[in-house]
Amino acid sequence: MVAAAAVAAVAAVAACSAGTHPAAGRSPSPASTPPAQAIVPARVPGCSTATASAPELTRVPTAMESAPADPFGVVVTADGRWSFAALPDNASIGVFRIGRSDLPALVRQVYLYLTGQPLGEVLTHDGRYLLAADNEDGALVISVGRAEAGQADAQVGILGNGTAGSGAIEVAVSPDDRFAFVSLEDSASIAVYNLQRALAKGFGVADLVGTVPVGIAPVGLAVSPDGRWLYATSEAERSARVTATTSGTLTVIDLRRAETDPAVSVVATVDAGCSPVRVITSADGGVIWVTARGSDRLLGFSAARLRTDPAHSMIASVEVGEAPVGLALVDGGTKIVVADSNRFSASGAASSLAVVGVAAALAGRPALLGYLSAGGFPREMALEPDGRTLLVSNFSSGQLEAVGVADLP
Repeated sequence: MVAAAAVAAVAAVAACSAGTHPAAGRSPSPASTPPAQAIVPARVPGCSTATASAPELTRVPTAMESAPADPFGVVVTADGRWSFAALPDNASIGVFRIGRSDLPALVRQVYLYLTGQPLGEVLTHDGRYLLAADNEDGALVISVGRAEAGQADAQVGILGNGTAGSGAIEVAVSPDDRFAFVSLEDSASIAVYNLQRALAKGFGVADLVGTVPVGIAPVGLAVSPDGRWLYATSEAERSARVTATTSGTLTVIDLRRAETDPAVSVVATVDAGCSPVRVITSADGGVIWVTARGSDRLLGFSAARLRTDPAHSMIASVEVGEAPVGLALVDGGTKIVVADSNRFSASGAASSLAVVGVAAALAGRPALLGYLSAGGFPREMALEPDGRTLLVSNFSSGQLEAVGVADLP
């Protein structure tokens, strides 16, 4: 029943958006969380064909590096020396060296075994392991050190054996690196795995702790900076009847409870526009940002109100480009770059990167600063540690893009 509903939901929400649009490293800004008296609820948007006009930011440098296959997830190591890109079309991880030039250079591929397709990625906080959702029910676990050194045995195991569900697309880890959370797009749930046990005792069926029930077609995951909460987006409500105008949701999960009893770990669920697909948090955890792909909008939620007053938790809504997916905070948290994917090739539309001012968005003022060029279907992003360069995976054009965010207006 759930799997069938998920398929129907994906088909329905994919048709929601068809609009067009014309042609770092600093401490987090106080603007990342507005003062309590400044919080004004915003209206939840529905599905929309409208996108925003804004100038092209032609003075911001961008450069493209070809990838050997269509890149999906992308991450950067804490020392800023390496980037890893998931290459689902040939079941590998691209290992890119970051040097003095603007562009990372591909040095090798780590070919994976016993897997479908590597998709969303995350690095453990200790920097030792790379996890990539496997498009099945779990995640591939790769040794970062071995991958950097070019060793053949870089993959150390796989979380999942087909019992949790299917459609694994994004992955997150707990702050202590003991647990991994995987969004199962086809199964309306988040799988919880004991990563520490798997690494210590060998990967097996006992690694699965259980699943968190969420909305239909869950995708995005983000852990709060204090490690208490896990946020998850779902493209449609958990409902028996899904239509093209069904709202998607943002779910708040008690992370520690999810590690022991995931079935009862949901704290709150709110409407999050049409087809919400990615989520991040501000550096202080006070604001949760979501891309509503079918609404062509970036949405902001008060983290405190999500738990205490969910109905009034949305505090920002910014119209951007066509079918926004990935997003990243840059310039010390004062700006957000949004990947306008144009995933469904809307008539007259083009892929782009929208740049949004955080303070203006939270104050309800015009916040779209402009657009940057992108390749085909920009999908995921990773900011290099010095805060000066943002890497973007351009999925359909097979490129890794470097954006000089230090030069944003």
